[in-house]
Amino acid sequence: MKNNTVSFQKFAKRSQNQKIILDAAEKVFAEAGFAGATTQLIADVANLPKANVHYYFKTKQDIYRQVVYNIFDIWMEAASAFDTELGPREALSRYIDKKMDLARSHPYGSKVWASEIIQGAPIIQDYLEGPLKEWSKDRSKHIQEWIDNGEMDAIDPEHLLYMIWSTTQHYADFAHQIETLNSGEPFSEAQWQTAKLSVKTIILKGVGLSPT
Repeated sequence: MKNNTVSFQKFAKRSQNQKIILDAAEKVFAEAGFAGATTQLIADVANLPKANVHYYFKTKQDIYRQVVYNIFDIWMEAASAFDTELGPREALSRYIDKKMDLARSHPYGSKVWASEIIQGAPIIQDYLEGPLKEWSKDRSKHIQEWIDNGEMDAIDPEHLLYMIWSTTQHYADFAHQIETLNSGEPFSEAQWQTAKLSVKTIILKGVGLSPT
């Protein structure tokens, strides 16, 4: 029993340190880019010795790859909110809400994701061609069915998805611009709720749906 307890404590400590490193790395990669990031800088932000970072991750590329994969998992969590069985208004509303929530809770992750795509997706190209393409194809099919059934206005399903992605992720990728225009202050809780409702209202009304 004692050996099991020690093993669990070691595992818990390892998981905690890895999370601290990856959280710091996400911030560093978002602000400095891959080229500007260093393991020393990541260690400084994580408040850990550089040797500890290399104990868990051999290279900067290994850290970056794990950061991107973690972001992929977060995006897939958001994707699950788009439940097509709910109908167009509820499905789109929930998806937009989830994407807006992620823009608020994971702004650095969104920026790393955007940078990865801008560079031609060297790490996640297989994801774009696989899971994301299949998910987009499936959701586009359901959107088209809603259109064919007269449940929403006729639009190109793919461009609706692009609109949702670009609009919601704007609140993370251009957070500094938004904060500057907001008198140098981050959004309050009330302002975030207003932003979420505004985005849903604009997008849903644009396809002939009521936001409430």
